[in-house]
Amino acid sequence: MPLVSVVIPLYNKELYVSRALYSVLNQTFQEFEIIIIDDGSTDKSAEVVKNFVDPRIRLIHQENGGVSAARNKGIEKAKANLIAFLDADDEWTPSFLETILRLRKKYPEAGAYATAYKKRYPNMNEKKLNFFGLLEHQKEGLLTSYFKSATKGKLPVRSSNVAIPKNVFYEVGKFPIGEWWGEDTDMWGRIALKFPIAFSMDICSVYNIDTLNSASKTIMCVQEHPFIKTAREAIRKNEVSPDILEDLYEYLDKEWIVTAKRNLLAENAKLSRMNLYQCTSKKFDIHKELILLQTYLPQKVYSLKNKVISKIYEKI
Repeated sequence: MPLVSVVIPLYNKELYVSRALYSVLNQTFQEFEIIIIDDGSTDKSAEVVKNFVDPRIRLIHQENGGVSAARNKGIEKAKANLIAFLDADDEWTPSFLETILRLRKKYPEAGAYATAYKKRYPNMNEKKLNFFGLLEHQKEGLLTSYFKSATKGKLPVRSSNVAIPKNVFYEVGKFPIGEWWGEDTDMWGRIALKFPIAFSMDICSVYNIDTLNSASKTIMCVQEHPFIKTAREAIRKNEVSPDILEDLYEYLDKEWIVTAKRNLLAENAKLSRMNLYQCTSKKFDIHKELILLQTYLPQKVYSLKNKVISKIYEKI
């Protein structure tokens, strides 16, 4: 039995999937299986995968159902008790799985294991990011508060830098179907509501932002971030520990800001303003005022401002 199941959702990433696969095959730890869920690709993504001759690779086809459906299928098919996720356009450094398994051994009570990551741009420039939440001088450990970490710095968990014990999904459910944006963040939040999160400051994952067909480039209106609804329901049912409640509320305010920015990019100024009014934390006043000002620009100006707004979005 493999010790780790690596789940890779695949949709029209023929230019990038080989890079992701090589990054897994080059791991210092080799006791894994790779489950690639081809979510109805219309390009040659599947053919690229078939060129890899390795018995640990399984290619599973399904009709296009979205990235959540693909990840959920991977969870169902996983043979290992620990499931690592990697998007087909991202990659790992050779020590990713080794680092994850070290965290797993040291912190068996955690509901997720993640490492620091960096961004890589089309010109191959790389950007290191700021992560918070470990005790002073700690290089790895349990985050003191996932929601505080996610508010103060970059999200400590993304879809290509995390591994989750399979039994955790029995506690929190699987990825939400039908959400086109924020479905992964909703999952990490649901886990953080019930379990501690183990984190390493070692940069073991690369988030490539130069790819085609990236879900992050799909700009559509959204009423609210999926996790806002999740958290609201958990609070209503008294399922949130008092120790994290304050951090959770502040994190939700940040998600309202992020949602407002998405709707501004989608050229829905009214909805963006409605999102901003939901944010009550004074820590985000500058961001609120900046976005609010832009919502009153003539709609025809939005297209000229999108590049500027996108840069602002990257800073949150």
